Amino acid sequence: MPELLEVLLRVLVVIAAFLVLPLLVGQVEHKAMAHMQARVGPMYAGAFHGWAQLVADGVKFVQKEDVVPAAADRRVFKIAPAIALLPYLVVMLAIPIGPGLVGQDLDLGLFFVLAVMGVGVVGTLMGGWASANKFSLLGGIRVAAQLMAYELPFVLAAASVAMAAGTLSLVGIVEAWSPWWLLWQAPALFVFFVAGLAELQRPPFDMPVADAELVFGPYTEYGGLRFALFILAEYAGIVVLSALTAVLFLGGWHGPFEDQAGWLWTLAKTGAVAFVVVWLRVAYPRLREDQLQRLAWQGLVPLALFQLAITAVGVVVWGS
Repeated sequence: MPELLEVLLRVLVVIAAFLVLPLLVGQVEHKAMAHMQARVGPMYAGAFHGWAQLVADGVKFVQKEDVVPAAADRRVFKIAPAIALLPYLVVMLAIPIGPGLVGQDLDLGLFFVLAVMGVGVVGTLMGGWASANKFSLLGGIRVAAQLMAYELPFVLAAASVAMAAGTLSLVGIVEAWSPWWLLWQAPALFVFFVAGLAELQRPPFDMPVADAELVFGPYTEYGGLRFALFILAEYAGIVVLSALTAVLFLGGWHGPFEDQAGWLWTLAKTGAVAFVVVWLRVAYPRLREDQLQRLAWQGLVPLALFQLAITAVGVVVWGS
């Protein structure tokens, strides 16, 4: 019974983090974009520094009518937002926050996380196909092309860290991490982060949405709470990508007083990476589709393979 209570407590903590952290990222994005681009609205909602902007957004989504196109595949159309969101909740169960602070420590944690994250993109594909809208379908096709291009370097970069640590356990990777990895695994960090942004369809890799060309891509026919779930899935994906980057490449809970405040170090590193994600949205324009594919196949894939070769040599030399 105590073990069952411990498991339930861990699940409840993960669910609470899943419900809170994406909203915090959304609030930070509102404020960062307001400051960087002189946007007036998000700074005044609720008076003091626009604290009520997320509340206003939530009220707006709740009030909107939930419309399903007449020609749509109704069942697929309705479940697509949930398929896009729930995998990130499952992934958060396997990401360690501090020593002993993990929902479920898996021996194949890295493999599990990468596999489940790929399912989230399927929800976007389902929404684009089921909408019976040519713009939505075109956005869904772009999602598929983007996933095919960036999944390979994403996995190769993560494999480099697993090879260096000698384990697929996320906890084991953090325990094996040392500061010089910041230099040794720097190319893998770059590839992992950029490929992760592309898989989340975050600017400057938001060609599937491309509001100037496709209205709003796969989400064109969605409104109300279903559209809000897609937005929440995007922010949840930012949290997961930032946490994985912190765990795999930045040492997770390693830092001063890590035995007492390790979880704070993990959250601080995750927050810093999430801010970089927001900053890139403000700072860089959207790529063209051909530039997107060229970056993946001619840039990230060769760099990830080069990193794997460096890691293999390092493991042989220092492991022998």
